[in-house]
Amino acid sequence: MANKQIFGSLTKWFGGKSGGQSAASAPKTDAVNEAGGRAYALTPHQALAQLAVTGALNGTYYADAQRQLDQILAFAWKSDPEFVAKAAVYAFEKGHMKDMPALLLAMLSQVQGDQFNRAFPRIVRNGKMLRNLAQILRSGAVGRKSLGSRPKRFLQAWLEQASTTQLLQASIGAAPSLGDVIKMVHPKPQSPEREALYGYFIGRPHDQALLPQELRDYEAFKRDMSLPMPEVPFQMLTSLPLEQAHWRLIAERGSWQMIRQNLNAFQRRGLFEDADFLRQIAARLRDPDEIRRARLMPYQLMAAWMNVDPKAPKAIREALEAAMEVALANAPKVEGHVAICVDVSGSMSSPVTGWRPGATTVMRCVDVAALIAAAILRQNRSASVIPFNHAVQRIDLDPRASVMKNAGRLGRMLGGGTDLGAPLRELALRDAPVDLVVVVSDNQSWIDAHSAQATDLTHLWGVVKRRSPAAKMVCIDLQPYATTQAKTSSDVLNVGGFSDQVFEIIADMAQSTGEPDLWVSRIEAVML
Repeated sequence: MANKQIFGSLTKWFGGKSGGQSAASAPKTDAVNEAGGRAYALTPHQALAQLAVTGALNGTYYADAQRQLDQILAFAWKSDPEFVAKAAVYAFEKGHMKDMPALLLAMLSQVQGDQFNRAFPRIVRNGKMLRNLAQILRSGAVGRKSLGSRPKRFLQAWLEQASTTQLLQASIGAAPSLGDVIKMVHPKPQSPEREALYGYFIGRPHDQALLPQELRDYEAFKRDMSLPMPEVPFQMLTSLPLEQAHWRLIAERGSWQMIRQNLNAFQRRGLFEDADFLRQIAARLRDPDEIRRARLMPYQLMAAWMNVDPKAPKAIREALEAAMEVALANAPKVEGHVAICVDVSGSMSSPVTGWRPGATTVMRCVDVAALIAAAILRQNRSASVIPFNHAVQRIDLDPRASVMKNAGRLGRMLGGGTDLGAPLRELALRDAPVDLVVVVSDNQSWIDAHSAQATDLTHLWGVVKRRSPAAKMVCIDLQPYATTQAKTSSDVLNVGGFSDQVFEIIADMAQSTGEPDLWVSRIEAVML
């Protein structure tokens, strides 16, 4: 009954000569979303982009991993190979994804043309991506279980050109292991030393005297741990019975990401009881240069903050908060009035990268949505934050508070159904203009499922536009689904992802002069 009263009060704003669509002219829905609500289907290019930067090929709230795989391959085959290659590169370089770029690259290996050749060096930059690509090719997911002559040639070239350090890093992990990949592609060793190294990785007889010094030191250290600790990837050492001094040296040698991922390991081994060590690690966590080089996704940093052992020193948690402020420094500062609409409905409980046995992230979609909202609020202190589920929820956030604190408060509001029209209804009823609306959701609105006309979000965007004709709306979708609640246009941008690339695109949209599909245009602008 309340919704009907609100709709009644909005009727007078529909149907004017300027400022948005009338109820009659708003586009009719042409799809049903995963929650059973009315929606708009994305074009193949839009859908491919959405899946590429949000899909981790794990189960989500509404869809399983196999459905994601089927969808992305279907949209990839409907798209031209040049766009597929650019989407794969964009997903890797801007979205920081791993599985999806490798999947699209595997698909391109079966397409005539040079798109695979040009995309390969942009995506396969490390051993992890090399093993991902080999695994997907051999799985039969893209239509065949053999590698194929072209992929085999490129994998061979990578192995032959890789440095010892790159190969040692590539040896971390299994299914397939680096040795498995070597057996698949049979690289031709160019020297006795490289032949010995390949033999080491595949477990065949080899001359140990010809191995790189790092591996000789590693084998000696395994036999006698009183020797100096070898300079090999730390994952090669952690299965050994290391002493506290070894762990301290690992930390001192480690990258910023390695430190972030092992804070609890350092805590368990008592390393933070040393005041000098604690100061050193806290300083590194705060270091702006190291943070930028790490190319981390903000949600990874928030996950580290959420997971830190409660017994860890306060200095570590404070350093992570400071690091977040640096990592989100490119959150857009927008002139005018900004409204950030945060979906806190029940479906936002899904892990942002999906469920996977033994490797499910603690970061839920609601946490990432809250993080994005808190970061924008930090840069736009007069912005309004509107949490919603089936209705608008009330919260009073302090824009001067840390991003972590505000994100945590929003994340604790989880529950209820989804009505993406709710925050727009709130804006329409406010007697105030708006210049930019940012909606962060999984896009699975279903409250207005009875309607065969436009979605509530589209209807109500027309209302907001009547009052603020120059307003723009950015809908950030955090999950790999292929529908939206508002069609992309010159004043509506649909964008997917949960890396800091979304901030860049929001800033571009705020300054845009009417580009019809800004996100797809950015992908199309990728130079291969």
